[in-house]
Amino acid sequence: MQFTFRENHIDGALNFGKITISEDEKHGFRPYELLVSSIAGCSGLVFKQILTKQRTELEELIIDARVIRNEKEANRVEKIILTFKVKGKNLNEKKLQRNLEISSKHCAMVRSVEDSIEIEENITIFPVK
Repeated sequence: MQFTFRENHIDGALNFGKITISEDEKHGFRPYELLVSSIAGCSGLVFKQILTKQRTELEELIIDARVIRNEKEANRVEKIILTFKVKGKNLNEKKLQRNLEISSKHCAMVRSVEDSIEIEENITIFPVK
């Protein structure tokens, strides 16, 4: 990875492609958005992988992220609340919740921040008839 400073943003060259980072959302992704995205993405990918291995079929999986920041400490991210909205047939809420707990233990991004940012994960099930 390589990061080049520009006038009002940073261009990052990553394996998949380019990413633009800026304090101003008009010029790129804000750093805290990337932090939250990496945590939600990692947790979601591990969760989906566990469900696939268990042959749990989903029609849709959406993750809503809410962020709580502390303005008194440089807008530090203190808590991230991830709500996994799961849509499918014959879904078992207890099993899904247990799988979500397992996914947190296997997600490198969640584990990387576990001593500094509180991560709360919830499940909402939308049954399909």
